[in-house]
Amino acid sequence: MQHRSSLPEGSYAALGAALLLACALVPARHRVLRVCVCLGAGALLGIGLGAWRAELRLADALPFEWEGRDVEVTGLVASLPQPGERGTRFAFDVESVATQGAIVPPRVALTWYVDRPRADRETLPPRLVAGERWRLTVRLKRPRGLANPHGFDFEAWALERGLRAGGYVRSKESPARLAARVDGWPYTLHRWRGELRDRMLAHLGEGRFRGVLVALALGDQDAIAAADWQVFWRTGVGHLMSISGLHITMLAALAAAVAAFAWLRVPALALRWPARKVALSVGVVVALAYALLTGFAVPAQRTVLMLATVAACVLADRHGSPSRVLALAALVVVCADPWAVLAAGFWLSFGAVAAIFYAFALRTGQPGRLQGAVVEQLAVTVVMAPMMLAIFQEVSLVSPLANAFAIPVVSLVVVPLTLAGVFLDVGALLEAAHALMAWLMVPLEALAALPGAVLESHAPVGWTVACGVAGCAWLLAPRGFPLRILAFAWVAPMFLVLPPRPPPGEAWVDVLDVGQGLAVVVRTASHALVYDTGPSWSAESDSGSRIVVPFLRGEGLRHLDGLVVSHADDDHAGGAPSVAAARAPDWLLSSLPLDAPLRSRFALAWPCAAGQDWEWDGVRFLVVHPSEAQRDEVRRKENDRSCVLRVSAQGASALLTGDAEARSESEMIARGAALLRSDVLVVPHHGSKTSSTARFLDAVAPTMAVNSLGYRNRFRHPHESVVHRYAERAIVTWRTDELGALRIVLPVNGFPRIVRLAPPDRYWSDRPLLRGQTPDVLAEGSR
Repeated sequence: MQHRSSLPEGSYAALGAALLLACALVPARHRVLRVCVCLGAGALLGIGLGAWRAELRLADALPFEWEGRDVEVTGLVASLPQPGERGTRFAFDVESVATQGAIVPPRVALTWYVDRPRADRETLPPRLVAGERWRLTVRLKRPRGLANPHGFDFEAWALERGLRAGGYVRSKESPARLAARVDGWPYTLHRWRGELRDRMLAHLGEGRFRGVLVALALGDQDAIAAADWQVFWRTGVGHLMSISGLHITMLAALAAAVAAFAWLRVPALALRWPARKVALSVGVVVALAYALLTGFAVPAQRTVLMLATVAACVLADRHGSPSRVLALAALVVVCADPWAVLAAGFWLSFGAVAAIFYAFALRTGQPGRLQGAVVEQLAVTVVMAPMMLAIFQEVSLVSPLANAFAIPVVSLVVVPLTLAGVFLDVGALLEAAHALMAWLMVPLEALAALPGAVLESHAPVGWTVACGVAGCAWLLAPRGFPLRILAFAWVAPMFLVLPPRPPPGEAWVDVLDVGQGLAVVVRTASHALVYDTGPSWSAESDSGSRIVVPFLRGEGLRHLDGLVVSHADDDHAGGAPSVAAARAPDWLLSSLPLDAPLRSRFALAWPCAAGQDWEWDGVRFLVVHPSEAQRDEVRRKENDRSCVLRVSAQGASALLTGDAEARSESEMIARGAALLRSDVLVVPHHGSKTSSTARFLDAVAPTMAVNSLGYRNRFRHPHESVVHRYAERAIVTWRTDELGALRIVLPVNGFPRIVRLAPPDRYWSDRPLLRGQTPDVLAEGSR
């Protein structure tokens, strides 16, 4: 159901109920028929339940007509506020709406921004505390993610968490704190978490790993440095630095062991209630308490449900096989959260447990502790490798070794020390936990620095993943299992079935959806370059690392021949350092200043100059702007330094224009209109009124255009007059804010095509004019 573009009708649930009733009427001797009918009934009931839940969630959406308008609301700070360099993020429970006619979802995600032009104390956001009641004027918009292949589905993430609108506080409209404290267990919990966070940060000062300890204790990962995350993911221990099922489970197991030990010391109690059942109950209670302490996020909720299901089976003396208990736990989780199947954590968590069960089920005898730990780590690493490659397109090869010492140190020592230090308010315990993390990072950094630490691959096709999982399971079979060598044949398709590439003479120009900015990947049969890299959003987050690099990885592009940065504006160059670090392009071509830090990363770094050209696989590349004199002119606007690149296949051409404005366009026309003639135009400066002049459009004479811009961007691009100029000339224009990532196909023969690259729309996709009716091939050009 979660892969449908529209929700199924309620008849599914009715049909499921009818089948369930029919199941009761099937004679017991027809066991196979009963099982099949019950499975069908369960599937239909599940679809009906999921559709009903989804309809309720979608009904809370912000109406389109109230996007971007000032709305006065009164409500409560409903989460642990997250201060950042740009402002403070928090969830807000809306109690009432003062603006007449406005409809606002019950919970919204807000940011209270820092006033950049006047960054003094008066313009900083106030210190927010969970449970405060505020009257705020806000501007909201519906959740709208960036739609790219191999990218993160923000809209699905927001739907699962019940966030049906987001926006920012209009700080100039006199916000008012109406109450400093409002009772209610969620608000009290988050307020208490905030006090504990302040206490931890006071004890730890500026310690490098204070963010890790805060994450382990309270589930707040914002303070973990990006460089440390890189080490954690390269070594496969990233799951340990967040509130994972492992931490909750191990803490519950530790509490259960202590409870069992104490219970057995009192014979009268042990005779009345079995210690095992008491220990399980205590473990579930501790798991729930820890999950609540960390904010009770969706992954923590899944873990608690899994543990509670297993405990319930034991307490009810239902001793089924491990696989049945695991299946029942998965059923409970999906019934409670129909969107859990969209999360990578769901599949990785249940897959890891299933791999462990499988590995031990095939072995006779009881393995020793060391042997058991080795088998467990190998099982998880080997069986989960295909899933990791499918989800992340990379898997850590040093993960078994790193986890072998990191799991006991973090889960059994660092986490208990941190929690004890927090609750007892003993700084020495927190400092000891910090020292252990510092010690742990030494071998982790050494492992992460190894050249072959991570295996990277393209995004495998679905059927090859299934073959890979089967092959890895076969590989784990015990000695003597027949034909184990054939396991490699099952794994091989994951690496041998490669993504498509352009044939010789053809070029693909992929315009990615980076919001208000531009990032383009140009490919020929055996070469690739990136033209612009999109914006940066913070010191540790940019579109290069979040969008461009995952796209390159998923498409199997491990190496870049070149990087072209049209000019220095952040919305075009913000992601360049991340792309350069991840893919090490051979050369840089740009209009950046000579002292730009990015240039120092390259042995070959040339300034853009009109007339530069080269040819790859029968595709010609030509720089048509600026000239050397224009580029070096002191008083020239940065936009007018944009490096304009023409890509010409044997049958069609495309013009990449950066942020070129009217002055640049006139200079290009003066240089020669023939150099500009192209079938497809990437719209200059996102459709600003200072670009796309009538003379320039007539000189280029495109039949199609692609505009890269952000949804409801603050510049209000594209300008109405520009839209009119394109329409006057019958230039069909496609927008990334409406369609997501787009591919311009420049064929050897025939007309150019525009192909939609974005993943298929799901029922939650917020593109109502296009949902369910957008073909893959949007248009073909003509001359």
